[in-house]
Amino acid sequence: MVTAAAALPPRDLPGLDPSWSRIVDVPGVGIDAGQTRQWHCLDTADALARAGVPVTSGGLAGTILAVHGNPTWSYLWRSIAAESVRAAAAGEPAWRVVAVDQLEMGYSERTAVHRTLPQRVADLEAFTEALAADGTGLEGPVVTLGHDWGGVISLGWALDHAGRPDAQLAAVALLNTAVHHPAGVPIPSPLRLAGARGVLAASTVATPAFLDTTLALASPPLAPRVRAAYRAPYASADRRRGIGAFVADIPVDAEHESFAELTRIADGVAALEVPALLLWGPNDPVFGDRYLDDLVDRLPHADVHRFEGASHLIAEDRPYASAVLDWLGARLSPVSQASQDEQPAPPVEERAPQAHASRNQAAPDAPDAPDASAPFRPLWHNLDARAGDPATAVIDMTRDRRVSWRQLEAQTRRIAAGLAAMGVARGDRVSLLMQPGPTLTAVLYACLRIGAVVVVADAGLGIKGLTRAVRGTWPDVVIGERLGLTAARTLGWPGIRISAERLPRAAALALGVTTSLHDLAETGAAAELPAEPGPDDDAAILFTSGSTGPAKGVVYTHRQLSALRDVLGAHLEITADTGLVTGFAPFALLGPALGTRSVTPVMDVSAPRTLTATAVAAAVDASDAAIVFLSPAAILNVVDTADALGPAERAALARVRTFLSTGAPISEAMLTAVGELMPNATPHTPYGMTECLLVTDVTLSGIRDAAAAPDTGVCVGTPIEGNTVLVSALDADGVATGEPSAAPGVLGEIVISAPHLKAHYDRLHLTDVAATRDTPSALVEERAAQPHASRDHSPTAQRWHRTGDLGHLDVEGRLWIEGRTQHVIVTAEGPLAPVGPEQDVERADAVRRAAVVGVGPHGLKQAVAVVETVPAATASGLASPEVTAAVRAATAQPLAAVLAVPQLPTDVRHNSKIDRSRLAVWAERALAGSRVGRP
Repeated sequence: MVTAAAALPPRDLPGLDPSWSRIVDVPGVGIDAGQTRQWHCLDTADALARAGVPVTSGGLAGTILAVHGNPTWSYLWRSIAAESVRAAAAGEPAWRVVAVDQLEMGYSERTAVHRTLPQRVADLEAFTEALAADGTGLEGPVVTLGHDWGGVISLGWALDHAGRPDAQLAAVALLNTAVHHPAGVPIPSPLRLAGARGVLAASTVATPAFLDTTLALASPPLAPRVRAAYRAPYASADRRRGIGAFVADIPVDAEHESFAELTRIADGVAALEVPALLLWGPNDPVFGDRYLDDLVDRLPHADVHRFEGASHLIAEDRPYASAVLDWLGARLSPVSQASQDEQPAPPVEERAPQAHASRNQAAPDAPDAPDASAPFRPLWHNLDARAGDPATAVIDMTRDRRVSWRQLEAQTRRIAAGLAAMGVARGDRVSLLMQPGPTLTAVLYACLRIGAVVVVADAGLGIKGLTRAVRGTWPDVVIGERLGLTAARTLGWPGIRISAERLPRAAALALGVTTSLHDLAETGAAAELPAEPGPDDDAAILFTSGSTGPAKGVVYTHRQLSALRDVLGAHLEITADTGLVTGFAPFALLGPALGTRSVTPVMDVSAPRTLTATAVAAAVDASDAAIVFLSPAAILNVVDTADALGPAERAALARVRTFLSTGAPISEAMLTAVGELMPNATPHTPYGMTECLLVTDVTLSGIRDAAAAPDTGVCVGTPIEGNTVLVSALDADGVATGEPSAAPGVLGEIVISAPHLKAHYDRLHLTDVAATRDTPSALVEERAAQPHASRDHSPTAQRWHRTGDLGHLDVEGRLWIEGRTQHVIVTAEGPLAPVGPEQDVERADAVRRAAVVGVGPHGLKQAVAVVETVPAATASGLASPEVTAAVRAATAQPLAAVLAVPQLPTDVRHNSKIDRSRLAVWAERALAGSRVGRP
């Protein structure tokens, strides 16, 4: 076997400062006892000293010990090394980065010694002890950072140093890695193939195939010079022996010599109490979401972020370096922690005296908001309260089924007990792939009752979106109808599968079904229910529409779901006799929680435009409902099919007293049309989002009153009682940097707080941080001026959410929506919101709908109108001279061009939100002379 001493890398590798490289002589341990081994590492100590932060002066924030995996080397960590030096030079917290090349890898010594996992953990310990011995030991709090098998080794080192004052282990951070593989499940196919007899040596040592395959996983692809830099230390078979040895050391079963050490590390990780960060590339064919889910189970306190679209080489794919350093600043900075401790945010109920507080409330005759001091009532409280009631609770018009409160409560309890008996426990995730109706209602409340976390992503996301959602949450259980279970089987979705109906044995085997709800209910009839979950336990993960990027999982606790119920019930004065028609999926399951009957009309809930006026009338008549919920897309078809209504159906609709449309703002004209169908109903269009389903509310009369105001945008009314709405002003660059306030007329990002605001995003830590605002200083000062105010510091009361919506408050405290922050058009005159000009354009007789987008360089963008015409255009391109003239005459906003399309592109779920980002790209290309089809 050929050996080789450590060496320094070439000086011209892209992104790598040669001054970071050093060779460290390390006394050998274990099988190396009596030897001295040479390690190459990157160490930013000297660079920090040149930036004015000597590592021995106590000026360090701490040290990051970074460990690469196979087949990379310390070059993997060049970004965090560079970022740490840059930050220190800018006066920010200085983190020293020490990134090793493991022995046999990178530019460290080739020893020709067989190294197992326990040896490699011992090797890393010997390396850090050698640094201490030569006076360059790890200073300050130490954070381990690992990727691939370097993650396991870094965790082994962390476990050996946890609680030791000399090492000061402060946190652990991991990029795609694994510490455990479930028994009976094959290891990932790339590793299985690489490790196969007769393939291992050829693919990993004799040729660079394994190395090149790994480098090809980068998304986007690596630049040629970067790829060459990764290949540089592995130019010959002798230099690649460590790559093959790493693959051979994968513990495939309990007989493997490294299995015991891997088990020690896996078990020990579950006892680590230091802060943890998990950054993940979900497209990794080796360390996929299965391993992330395992790590989350072991480190439930970890902050987790999945970078959608990223793969194995996440350090190349995404800006991990800034993510790690920002996280360290937030988690380990004593200054920021002290600031948080000294200035807790004021609870919602303490904010009444602020500006516009009296106007940011519901109408005077609305009932009071729920009392925050009242005892917590779980979401299923009203279901339990009506357990013996033979009255109808749920009606499914599609399946022609009626279920009483007594039947619903009994079936819910049986399913809950059955799930618990089969091992579904508090915190387990259950994905529900079922149509709204009595069965889904019973399953939902059964899961909540035992503390399981329900995962709800509707079919409107499409197969690709559903797959991303289900695999991202990695459910423990999937409960579905045949179509959903077929998708789960075909697409490899995780989780034990339970069928909604009893399937023939052959079908159950083909779909991988373990049991059915019928069998579970039979088991549960004789089983006991477990203890109820706590109010602050996670209860549900609801997915956003995906209209502004990949759909995000929004986590709600039991307390927040119950707060939503209470806010909705109080605001709409819902009683046991009210009755709900719910043609909008998020609200289809709230009837039992509100203690009133609910009915789902005949429709495909994944396609809202399938709902007809006659179906709504039939649902109202069947349930004697006083309230109707519809999505904006559903309303379009309901109005379009109104001519089919007969006298009896119109009479049924005349009994409705409240109509709501939520999901996207709708126009006065459309509300008026619905009002004609339900002449005795008060039309409402609440503003909300998946993160906070009810924020403000406005009635048709409120919209008409607002029409006299000089404001532009869509008026969505005043905040519902208990909610607070502020605006963060845009700067000249179109970014919301202003202190959130209730000042009227300020264009900016809408910031909200409410008792039923989400807990966080699921496994999207960075997104959650970006969407969270600190408590506005004006409210902090106001709270300080209330020495006798309540000191309720509940988490619900302290969270502020950046909505991403653009708008302003008017002098009456009403909120006006003017688009999304990413749709701001930054012109030479300043930021321009699109909705106002769009409303102007839509007043032109020839225009059905319009979108205004920007083309050109940022800061000098020109506004362009893209319109649907009446009659519809047959092709996409420049609008006719007549339409162009009419559009320009309708608005004071200068327009660089007017384009016409047969149909404006909309989002997937609501079918109503115009995709302005997509239109802007299309318009740019069209005006540049490129051949383009429809946007």
